[in-house]
Parts: sequence; C-alpha cells; structure tokens
Amino acid sequence: MSRPRPLSGFPELLPRQRIVEQQVVDHLRRAFELHGFANIQTRAVEPMEQLLRKGETSKEVYVLRRLQAEADDGGDAGLGLHFDLTVPFARYVLEHAGKLQFPFRRYQIQQCWRGERPQEGRFREFWQADIDIVDRDGLPAHYEVEIPLVIADALRGLPLPPVRMHVNNRKLSQGFYQGLGIGDTEEALRIIDKLDKIGADGVAELLVERVEATPEQAEACLRLASISSEDASFVDEVKALGVADPLLEEGLNELAAVVEAAAEEAPGLVIADMKIARGLDYYTGTVYETFLEGHEGLGSICSGGRYDTLASDGKHTYPGVGLSIGVSRLLVPLLQSGSLTATREVPTCVLVALANEEDRSEANALARRLRSRGVPVQVSPSAAKYGKQIKFADRRGIPFVLFDGDEGLQMKDIRSGEQTPVDVDVWEPPAADLHPRIVAE
Repeated sequence: MSRPRPLSGFPELLPRQRIVEQQVVDHLRRAFELHGFANIQTRAVEPMEQLLRKGETSKEVYVLRRLQAEADDGGDAGLGLHFDLTVPFARYVLEHAGKLQFPFRRYQIQQCWRGERPQEGRFREFWQADIDIVDRDGLPAHYEVEIPLVIADALRGLPLPPVRMHVNNRKLSQGFYQGLGIGDTEEALRIIDKLDKIGADGVAELLVERVEATPEQAEACLRLASISSEDASFVDEVKALGVADPLLEEGLNELAAVVEAAAEEAPGLVIADMKIARGLDYYTGTVYETFLEGHEGLGSICSGGRYDTLASDGKHTYPGVGLSIGVSRLLVPLLQSGSLTATREVPTCVLVALANEEDRSEANALARRLRSRGVPVQVSPSAAKYGKQIKFADRRGIPFVLFDGDEGLQMKDIRSGEQTPVDVDVWEPPAADLHPRIVAE
C-alpha cells in the first residue's frame, strides 16, 4: 500500500493539538451552560429540500448516496450532509416543538460539511459551536444583545487575542436599497457580502450587472458599506446619505439599541459596521461577524444573526437569534502555526516506572491507587533502565515518574530533577500539572 496523502479541507490534528481542541470545546460547553443553554445534537443528514430552503448553498452541499445504490433506489435519495447547525436546528424545533419549553436556549457542538474551496481557515469538514435562543411567534429584542455577550464571555476565558464583533441589521441595508429603488434587495445583500473578497470595484460591477443598479445607486451602496462606529453615531451618518424608507428606519433603531446596550455591558466589544451582510438569506434582523485582533485574515471566527421565518409550521412561527463559533476556523490555523499548543501531548501526569516485568502487577496496583483519586497515570510499556523510562516520559511531556526502589516509593519531577519519598494515597501533583494546559506561544 502506498503512503496515504492528506485530503485538502479535512484537517486531522496531532494528539497535542487535539488536547487543545478538546479543552476549548469543554470550556465553551461550560460557559454556555453557565448561561442556561441546554445541549442538543442533531443528525448529520437532512432532506435536501430542508438544506436548500434558504441561501446560496446548493453548490456546497454534500449529497448522501450509497456506492452501489440502484438508480430507482430512493432509500437515501434527497439526503445531504448539513453545512451548518442553524438549518438542522430549525427543523429540530419544528419536529419537537410540543416537547420544548419556550423560549428555548440551546447550544450545539458538532461537525459540519461544506463543499467549498479549502483555504486558510476554511475547511470541508469542520467543528462549529452554536448557541441560539428561539421563542414562539415573537422574540424580544433583548436577546439580540444577550447572545453576543454570552459569546464574549465564553471566548474571554481562552488564551486568545481580543475579539471585535461587527454588527449590522438586514432591515437597515435592505431598507436603504429599497429607498434607492433597487428591486432585488436580497441579491444586493449577497453582493455586498463579497466586498472584502472582490473589492469596491468588483461589487459595483456586480450590482450593475445583477440587480440593474445605476452607477449612482451602486456608489450609494458602497458609501453605506463604508460607515462604521463604536456608538450610535452611525445613525446620523446613514441619514446624511439622504435615503428614506420605513424598513431602513426600523433597522437603524434596532441596530442602535444593540450597539448602545452592548457598549454599556461590554465596552469595546461591538462595532456597528454597515458592510456586514451575511450571505445566507434566512437572516432578517441583526447580523454579526467576529474577528480576532491581529488575525483578521482568518475572516469571521464567529457569525450569526436573527432569523424570523426559518422555522414555521403554518400555525406558529419560531423566530430566533444565534451565533456560531467556527471552532476549526479559529483553532486549526493557530495550532498549525504553533501559536497555540498544549503543555504535553498525553493526559498522563505520572509514569509508573518498571524495574522488571515481574513487577508489572505491583506497578498496575500503584497506578490504580493514584487513578482512584483522579490522577492520570500510565505504567511504563516495558522494563528498562530508569534513564530510558525518564526519556520516554520527557518526550511526551509527562512531568512525574514514580519509582519503587530500595528506599521505598520515590516521585521524581523530571523537569527539576527533584526526587522525594511519596505516599501514593495522599500525594497530589500541583494543580497546574494534573492535566495538560493550553498555552499561547
């Protein structure tokens, strides 16, 4: 068998990197639960009509099909892997609405699949961590402030650079385009969403070509997209452009409320940014994109927004607001560059040394005594000179080696070389050594 090649867009982490990923996920889980979010998981596949209900995603969906399926075999026909966690969540809410208590606060940490071109921070298989708040028939606006504050609280406890959350309101943008006389406002939003990728000239060209905007209308759209502020001063800047529309006014008021409330709760976190559009068209109100300071090239590491009509059974509508942390987008580039690592590549805190194979049962008994008190332990894989066993531990970052010698049990800190007699039934490692820790290089 020839040596396998990695598949582009499907990252696989080494053990030390995986420890970082697991600890980040555990940290997010604890943070979300502190804010009262309940955990759910949804299946990996959804009907294609569900996946393609909203947004430009048809080119990115992986279709599920058995290799030897017959042409008329409809068993798996029409199924695809989910490309995000919001669309499956909307289906979950509709399916289980009679068993859920509203407002329903959920978090979900799962893999997703998206058939897009792999590049830095963008993968075809990736982890997301979502939080959403959904209510029945109406959703109070204060949740649009709470959601970004929860995310900020969750990210704050990680060894990451500061984040800035850029927010806009779809009503504001669509109302502005309506006021200009542009007919297809959703397509205009999708085009503005490409601003960072293709630049102002490219956006202007697409606006003229796809929504039949005049050059003057395209220029007005770009002037709107250039407005940003850390407070509500953006309202006057937008009004100074001389465009009026009731939907625009509604969006301005809603966005100003979010920015002012966030500034009071978490100064410096939120910035109003009129170029934020979010390409998926199920968003109907506030939209968010979050950037790591100093790593803006990664793109948004946490995005989302409000959606009012994604989940509806004809009798009830379930509006919601949510944010999704791109766990893989955030971590994989930092791990691959060495900016984030773990203090060791194994969970093991103590290696029990083995003088000879006849002593293995006694060594296993010592390991069990330590494990019973929550200390991660492994026994040396083979009997060897103690120096060789210390090298085994050192290569893996295991901080302590337990010896059973002529003077009884001895615990050696292989970093300092200090070795002391030990009672395994009372000994505790320093808290910083009990488990691997994430460190920023």
